[in-house]
Amino acid sequence: METIDVPLVEYGVANFILPGQGESGDRHVICCGGKGILIAAMDGIGHGAEAANAAEAAVAILKGNAEEPVISLVERCHEGLRSTRGVVLSLASIDPEHGMMTWLGVGNVQGVLMRAGAQKGSVAEVLLLRGGVVGSQLPALQAAVLPIAKGDTLVFVTDGIRGEFVEGLSALESPQRAADKILKQHGRGNDDALVLVARLTGVRA
Repeated sequence: METIDVPLVEYGVANFILPGQGESGDRHVICCGGKGILIAAMDGIGHGAEAANAAEAAVAILKGNAEEPVISLVERCHEGLRSTRGVVLSLASIDPEHGMMTWLGVGNVQGVLMRAGAQKGSVAEVLLLRGGVVGSQLPALQAAVLPIAKGDTLVFVTDGIRGEFVEGLSALESPQRAADKILKQHGRGNDDALVLVARLTGVRA
């Protein structure tokens, strides 16, 4: 029987850079490896180059160790970012073979999961965030594990996006269109902002 290589995730990203700053301190990671998918969004503390440097350091650590458990990844980032301003970070590790997602958040990068076919604004799960800064002050880490299915949509937003973004979420919109719309309608405009929308396309239903 011929096997067809199906992409594991379809995603869209929208960014806003604070006027006057050369680069954003907000970054994202999507890694599809042999065992699963790592999805993350982070916000370097402050603005400009130093915030971007902290976020880039976190991106490099996550990409280099993508198949490790999420708690180990956050601990690695914490150690690796001690010489930087640090970041706030939310990440999810998805096991498509078993239909499970493990996620964790430190700081204020909001995360929500919308089930396939859900009504507009009907969010199934909200990521529990714990206060702290990866690189300087790490809280006790506890990850949550959820069942996940093909067509489910994961959304991460940094604090440049207002919390009511969930009201307009739709499971039917393309991820890029959804990301652009969230940024346009709910961006604060006074901070860097990043929206990451990822729909699972290769998870067993």
